[in-house]
Amino acid sequence: MLVDTAVTVLHVLTGALWVGSVVFVAGAILPAAVGGSLDAAPLESLSRTLVRGSRGASVVMFLTGGHLAGTRYTIETLIGTGRGHLVLAMLALWLALAALVEVGNGRLSDGLQEKRVRAPARDAIGVFRAAAVVGVLLLVDAGLLATGASFY
Repeated sequence: MLVDTAVTVLHVLTGALWVGSVVFVAGAILPAAVGGSLDAAPLESLSRTLVRGSRGASVVMFLTGGHLAGTRYTIETLIGTGRGHLVLAMLALWLALAALVEVGNGRLSDGLQEKRVRAPARDAIGVFRAAAVVGVLLLVDAGLLATGASFY
């Protein structure tokens, strides 16, 4: 019981920090870069930090989520219940968030290596905004699971 509680707390905390960092980049950092308030070097450093954090969070979320799903669900309950569908939706959202952060970082880092800021930030901001929306949906899904919600 204590292990499951610790794993759950680690899972939720990691997800919240991951989503929060993506939302911050999409809502504050990239708009500042598009507006010309950031130079390439700090933005490149922030981008590297975000990607390292995102990759680390992905691993933690995979391991903790896998443990939680494996101890709480069977294949039948995953595919045959509303709560199981929420877990599968969480997995899909997790994959989408990880992929969007990677794509957004790719668009950003290509231009930053050439010491350009505004154009790469403009190219990446839409992807990071999509990642932020996916992240918020991930937290909504987690909230529904935490409250015991089931749709049927």
